[in-house]
Amino acid sequence: MTARLPAWVETGGVALAFIAGSVNAVGFLGFQHQAVSHLTGSSTVLSTALAQGNWLLSWHLLWILLSFVLGAVVSGLIIRDAHLRLGRRYGVALLLESALLLTAMVLLNRGSDSGHYLASAACGLQNAMASTYSGAVIRTTHVSGMFTDLGIYLGQALRGIAVEGRRVKLYLFLIGGFLAGGAVGATAYLKWSYSALWVPSALTLSLAGVYWLYRHRQLSNAS
Repeated sequence: MTARLPAWVETGGVALAFIAGSVNAVGFLGFQHQAVSHLTGSSTVLSTALAQGNWLLSWHLLWILLSFVLGAVVSGLIIRDAHLRLGRRYGVALLLESALLLTAMVLLNRGSDSGHYLASAACGLQNAMASTYSGAVIRTTHVSGMFTDLGIYLGQALRGIAVEGRRVKLYLFLIGGFLAGGAVGATAYLKWSYSALWVPSALTLSLAGVYWLYRHRQLSNAS
């Protein structure tokens, strides 16, 4: 599957991983050390909060989880199917993600918890979009699965089983993009607090513009 992915998908995936890493770093530093780009940690904290009878925190975390899912729902409505096509409305999804992040920044700077939910929805939208256009090969908002796959490939290589080198390189680039984004997001948060979200918002908007230009060029060349 990876061998058939065009270069624009791989490049876009790394860019999205960078954006997600940046958003998650701001979330970790600002949202009570809770991730917003994936739901594993938040689900665990929700379970412990319920067990402890902390209903206020439980309600907050439940909305973060639901917001992520709602973001994925919106992505499904926009993109519609799981087949890779350059003409799909990825630019629209990216534009919406940028708007969600920008609005989240404004709300968080005003002290509203609604900003947490919008940031989570933006990550859910992005992860669903990436999964859709890559056939679930690329997950841009979390890296656990990619680390697992890399471990599997290493075990197979040690047994002398052939491993798809391009897939390994892709995962390494995605992980590197996520880590680099996290470093940038953390640095920006320490300097600007929640206003740091303008960085991933601007990058997502720029990525939408690049996609539209690339799509127009490719369609023009094909006609």
